[in-house]
Amino acid sequence: MKNSIDFYFDFSSPYGYFASCRIDQIAGRHGRSVVWRPYLMGAVFKVTGRGPLPEQPLVGDYARRDFLRSARLHSIPFQMPARLPISAVGPSRAYYWLQGQDAEKAKALARALYSAYFVGGRDISEPAQIAVVAESFGVEPAVLANALQDPAVKERLRQETDAAIARGVFGSPFVIVDDEPFWGNDRLDQVDRWLARGGW
Repeated sequence: MKNSIDFYFDFSSPYGYFASCRIDQIAGRHGRSVVWRPYLMGAVFKVTGRGPLPEQPLVGDYARRDFLRSARLHSIPFQMPARLPISAVGPSRAYYWLQGQDAEKAKALARALYSAYFVGGRDISEPAQIAVVAESFGVEPAVLANALQDPAVKERLRQETDAAIARGVFGSPFVIVDDEPFWGNDRLDQVDRWLARGGW
């Protein structure tokens, strides 16, 4: 049986969003499944000393242009959020809480949250906005509010973030195929070729 692909991302990452629209289709062409692993880039910034792309001098202006260009290239709906970056804590907790019950539904929630932020312009760092999205999956707002504050869910996100960093993950998106790491949305074509050829 072929190993699953690990897909690491931060909910505040435009490039992570673009990759989320493509990664399962790429994997499916090669008979692979994908494990989605949201984690917190803020923890990575403490290790690397870097900050979010939009906040970096010179790089930020380029990145904002490239976000729009990348969306056009792949025909992915996208609009620049009013606030970028935002905290990914809330949506990441919501994902892991739901994953504990239904992995596919959690993946669908992640896609919906990404779309709410990068297409709908909703601030998904806010619990109320997360609840609006989650309600469409049959999750009651009060249940979600409790889940976001559940110590076990908080610990799960901490563990996932620590485990990602321990594996050398430092960006969003970050894909690991059979222990081979690929960083960036622009590396998904390499992921596709690697899966087709078994490496090179």
